[in-house]
Amino acid sequence: MEPGTGLRTERFQAALSTVEPGAADERTADWFQAVALGFHEARYDPKHISAVVEAYGQDGRWLTGVYDDEAPEYAWNPAAPVATYATMTHELNTGGALLPVHQITSVTVRPTHRRRGILRQMITSDLSRAKDEGFAAAALTASEAVIYGRFGFGVATSERTVEVDARGRLELTVPPSGTTAVADLAKLESLAPTIFRAHLERTRGAVGRQVGYAKRAAGLWGDLPEPEKDVRAAIHYSPSGTPDGYVSYKFLPWETEPHTLKVLDLVAVDDTARLELWRFLGSIDLVERITCPAAPEADPLPWALADRRRYAVKAHEDQLWVRALDPAAMLRARGFDADGALVLGITDSLDLASGRWLVQVDAGAAVVTELQAGDALPPGVPAVEMDAAAFGSLYLGGVSGQLLSAAGGVRGPADAVGTLDRLFAVSRAPYCSTHF
Repeated sequence: MEPGTGLRTERFQAALSTVEPGAADERTADWFQAVALGFHEARYDPKHISAVVEAYGQDGRWLTGVYDDEAPEYAWNPAAPVATYATMTHELNTGGALLPVHQITSVTVRPTHRRRGILRQMITSDLSRAKDEGFAAAALTASEAVIYGRFGFGVATSERTVEVDARGRLELTVPPSGTTAVADLAKLESLAPTIFRAHLERTRGAVGRQVGYAKRAAGLWGDLPEPEKDVRAAIHYSPSGTPDGYVSYKFLPWETEPHTLKVLDLVAVDDTARLELWRFLGSIDLVERITCPAAPEADPLPWALADRRRYAVKAHEDQLWVRALDPAAMLRARGFDADGALVLGITDSLDLASGRWLVQVDAGAAVVTELQAGDALPPGVPAVEMDAAAFGSLYLGGVSGQLLSAAGGVRGPADAVGTLDRLFAVSRAPYCSTHF
């Protein structure tokens, strides 16, 4: 932060104490407590923090804290940061490649310290660092939808919360395939990442996962890093005997009416495995309703149900937000379903992704040439311009250029926007089930 503000910034990795075995060091413990305050969560029990520290180390997370050295006498824990921020790296399936993406998470600013430029300083300095380190894109999942658009992030994927009426069991119109077995939870922790990796490699929009996901799927972690004894799971095997999907779930208390099973995590390599896991869930006795909070927009389930009215969408929310740092590298990594040429311009208030590029797609791959300010447009090639946030939304194919044009994010003549749509259209909406 600026000199004279009383605020200082530290960037570090979570660490265990060197003097108290099994405990986090004081700086790390204070950072976790500040995050809990910002997200209205219970204060961490010290016995839980060490497990989270170890997981953060495996995730390769970097933590940032902004500290107020002029906190008043009775302020809560002056050693705890008044703002927090964290980053890590996983891969994003772009439809053409697995692109390393700079992930942002755990962003909080204490209400007593708002309107002081703290968030802007944290995010702009971090994005500049990520660009310098060679990242082509940044990504986050947002707890509030009004914050990140002004920093150039655009909604790139969405998800649904669905409820399925399971009374009398589910009848699917597709024939059974492979086999499903109740999972040995002790073994699922090591198997889940393998299945998810296969899902990641085949699913546009999917993002690699932090280690906590496998622990939660296996019932080793819940909201806190301690076992949840009511978690169950099942694994689907392909006809050749290869595990190609899993679902973890819990039965809600008996007083819940109708009797409800909640899906905690469902990962499938393909549609067949996804539907077979639903077939299993719909065959469980004493279950009248199944809820799933992270279903894809392009979900085959309602189309495979004999009675599609059993499937109800209860909520539709944004999921993955994407921010360009190197648009040319992003375009080269993307897979395209149509060929063509377009001049694409991006305006960026942070000047991280501003520029114009000639994009020529052939056989699903893009050749990208940067155009300088004085360069003439190639004859006969349509041109569009868009905001950085609009490019983030358009990139994976989750929204059309026509809609973004109507909303003001994309600018250009109708024929150019039509070419943009043809180039960026995808056969299925992107899907990201990873929250971070």
